[in-house]
Amino acid sequence: MTAMAPGRLQPDLSFLLDHAGHVLRARMAAALGEVGLTARMHCVLVHALGEERTQIQLAEIGDMDKTTMVVTVDALERAGLAERRPSTRDRRARIVAVTDKGARLAVRSQEIVDRVHREALATLPEEEREVFLRAMNRLVEGHLAVAPEGTAAARRARQ
Repeated sequence: MTAMAPGRLQPDLSFLLDHAGHVLRARMAAALGEVGLTARMHCVLVHALGEERTQIQLAEIGDMDKTTMVVTVDALERAGLAERRPSTRDRRARIVAVTDKGARLAVRSQEIVDRVHREALATLPEEEREVFLRAMNRLVEGHLAVAPEGTAAARRARQ
């Protein structure tokens, strides 16, 4: 496996980012699966835990479409980890409220996510980790912050 195709002078940045993202997501899925969560379920739990948020707000944070969000919250409700409740700020809106059981699992799942990230970064020499993270942040906050409009494979940037 290489990032340099024959005859190319530049590394294949698309391959590097896609492959790293794919493997990291797979490792994350396996690790969170041990506690019965998906990455989406974890995302909803931790972001609903901190403050009152609607499904629409949580879907935007988690880069999910409406259908995926509904399925995710349905699964959290079935597991007793979250429930839909009326908003205290807007009586027309419904929020996702994390149960006590869900809050305990959110803490545990965040520990798992942090561990997976630490393990990935541990493959870099310590002096390169900070540089790598600064460079990645510069990319996602700069040139790669927003996909061009009208592109078929476009996705919203995660907030």
